[in-house]
Amino acid sequence: MAPITSSREEFDEIPTVVGIFSAFGLVFTVSLFAWICCQRKSSKSNKTPPYKFVHVLKGVDIYPENLNSKKKFGADDKNEVKNKPAVPKNSLHLDLEKRDLNGNFPKTNVKASSPSDLENATPKLFSEGEKESISPDSLKSSTSLTSEEKQEKLGTLFFSLEYNFEKKAFVVNIKEARGLPAMDEQSMTSDPYIKMTILPEKKHKVKTRVLRKTLDPLFDETFTFYGIPYTQIQELALHFTILSFDRFSRDDIIGEVLIPLAGIELTDGKTLMNREIIKRNVRSSGRGELLISLCYQSTTNTLTVVVLKARHLPKSDVSGLSDPYVKVNLYHARKRISKKKTHVKKCTPNAVFNELFVFDIPCEGLEEISVEFLVLDSERGSRNEVIGRLVLGAAAEGTGGEHWKEICDYPRRQIAKWHMLCDG
Repeated sequence: MAPITSSREEFDEIPTVVGIFSAFGLVFTVSLFAWICCQRKSSKSNKTPPYKFVHVLKGVDIYPENLNSKKKFGADDKNEVKNKPAVPKNSLHLDLEKRDLNGNFPKTNVKASSPSDLENATPKLFSEGEKESISPDSLKSSTSLTSEEKQEKLGTLFFSLEYNFEKKAFVVNIKEARGLPAMDEQSMTSDPYIKMTILPEKKHKVKTRVLRKTLDPLFDETFTFYGIPYTQIQELALHFTILSFDRFSRDDIIGEVLIPLAGIELTDGKTLMNREIIKRNVRSSGRGELLISLCYQSTTNTLTVVVLKARHLPKSDVSGLSDPYVKVNLYHARKRISKKKTHVKKCTPNAVFNELFVFDIPCEGLEEISVEFLVLDSERGSRNEVIGRLVLGAAAEGTGGEHWKEICDYPRRQIAKWHMLCDG
């Protein structure tokens, strides 16, 4: 009986051994699979991502209008060559295709000049190894400063100009600004950015990114405009507006720089320039006048406002005439309860609107009612600038108060008057 018992015990141990070996095999297989997955993941992470880094500027469409959606976020080189659209000869647009994966532009080879010229032009910005030619006019300011402007320093703008004859492209590089005034009285600093316009074509505008809390911003942003013949460069001018970003109200204007391109030679390569920033010049002794007609209907408790005309409106900037429109705000106890606006009138200092608005008055009488008129200059791609302001009401001074008193004394009568606009 003993041999039969031992054989049974050996037979019972076989499944146990097989189970142990199966468990070890399963653990080994899972470990091997996990190791293979980790290797594949690490190899993928080392490859260059199949997209381009795009630097998006605040409030500006950096892509050409005829650029398709595939081109915006990158594709392989073959697709880029096939899908690349033809650039119209007379159109201007930004060339940001030269940026690398880090968002920077590759350096271009420019002609060398004497080190002394470089030190005098921009002693801090340019190193000795950077070879660029400097125009003799770059050290002179194109705008004469008055005694008051000399006392209030607004800083200096540094930039460079270049013309690419092969691509018929005009290249502007906004490098930096130094010594800007503090627009924030609490932090004693600014959040500067720069808007640039090519004149006389006011519609071509670009802007830099906003740099936070600095009085010496280093932008180093390049803008390329295609389709400009070199012979046309002499007829153009550059207008730079230096602003400080304000999140809760209208951005503060620090100053401006105007650069006529007549007489600037761009055939010898990149030209480094710097100009003193000056105060914004409104080029007008007043803000203009606005013809308003009012009628108060006491029976229906409504106020009819007719915006008739505007005259002698100032130029909002050096780019030429304004594109004015009027915004009408109705206030009750200093709280705005309704708003209207007219259509935009293109390129005129003497606009004819003839637009009528009817407001419902929420209370009896006009004692706590006032009407605000804002004349603005319509600008694409940026905030509209206030040209002038007018307030009509019981507490208004001058012609605004007189006009208001007349419509209260003579209800149901349409009364029109000219009013001088004040600063907005």
